[in-house]
Amino acid sequence: MTTRVGVFGLLGSGNLGNDGSLEAVLGFLRAEHPDAAVTAFCGGPDVVRARYGIPATRLNWNSDEYRTASGVRSIATKALGKLVDVVRTASWVRRQHVVIVPGMGVLEATLPLRPWGFPYALCLLSLLGRLFGTKVALVSVGADRISVPATRLLVRLAARLAAYRSYRDELSRSAMADMGVRTAGDGVYPDLAFALPTPEANEDPRTVGVGVMAYYGSNDDRARGDEIHRSYVDSMTEFVRHLVDHDRPVRLFIGDQADLAVVDEIVAAVASPLITAEPPGDLDSLMRAMAGVGSVVATRYHNVLCSLKVGKPTLAIGYAKKNDVLMTELGLGEFCQEARAIDVPRLIAQFEELERRGPELKATLAERNDEHRQQLKSQFSLLSATLFPPEFSSEVR
Repeated sequence: MTTRVGVFGLLGSGNLGNDGSLEAVLGFLRAEHPDAAVTAFCGGPDVVRARYGIPATRLNWNSDEYRTASGVRSIATKALGKLVDVVRTASWVRRQHVVIVPGMGVLEATLPLRPWGFPYALCLLSLLGRLFGTKVALVSVGADRISVPATRLLVRLAARLAAYRSYRDELSRSAMADMGVRTAGDGVYPDLAFALPTPEANEDPRTVGVGVMAYYGSNDDRARGDEIHRSYVDSMTEFVRHLVDHDRPVRLFIGDQADLAVVDEIVAAVASPLITAEPPGDLDSLMRAMAGVGSVVATRYHNVLCSLKVGKPTLAIGYAKKNDVLMTELGLGEFCQEARAIDVPRLIAQFEELERRGPELKATLAERNDEHRQQLKSQFSLLSATLFPPEFSSEVR
């Protein structure tokens, strides 16, 4: 008997964290359900096909779906795309027994987000899953309270209609409860990236990893986006310059291809041979690169996560509460700042304290990482029991 499993999301689109979550789910499926026929409905089908060897279909008919519409023609194309995507998504969903949305912050709007973009696509998925009897599972996803009514409505419906929900932290579960979703039976498990293999450390203790981001504030900050971005880049540049002035080698990291412009700007502004920037192509190569530095200061959620996972003393320049929650869970809650208003002198002092306490923090991270791996093993066992009952057959619906 063949179980048909779909994976759904902004996968293969340049975000390393999203693809890392996919890798973790594919690892689970290949280990526990090797006969499952896996396909993807995703943002970057060419990347997913080439990198993971599974059939993949583009998430949106309109290739400019996530660009701002300007002019009557582009608005009309977007409107037509919504109708076409109903048919395309329905055709794909009805062929699956199970659809897994692997991690990612799919139930949050901590970065700029339009309601008729991904929230609409996710809501459509859950609705069609109910219609066709396909089980939709939101696995270790991130959520946060959403202020925009249309986005909040779509996200709430998507979550309510899903057959399985679990969250990557208690903050996410509480947010969904506040938005009207019954969460009593929903689990809280670590981010799926904690299930990925951990590379061996081969570090240069003097090298500092700095993860940067094309940060423009939250979904509520659109009017001030450029101002927030300028302040963030200037502050991170000042910190990198401080490290270089103290003869510390710096390795710049990204979490999304959109971050490359920030890397280029910092490299040009500081202009030092002590800076290296070789952006990795996936989460595994990011972790391997981070294993080679002594400590990390990072912004993107999965940059912070990867650093913690490979046991590095880490300082988070967070853009949402999820960063603070992650750091607290791993025992480094005092080493946080907000990306919206970085205090560089305090950042330098925090970094010096981080390095002084390095051995203590590494011991804590080793213990917490082991706990996270065990928790994810439990969730994968639950997924097998919940989503893959023996009555599944290979009949085509």
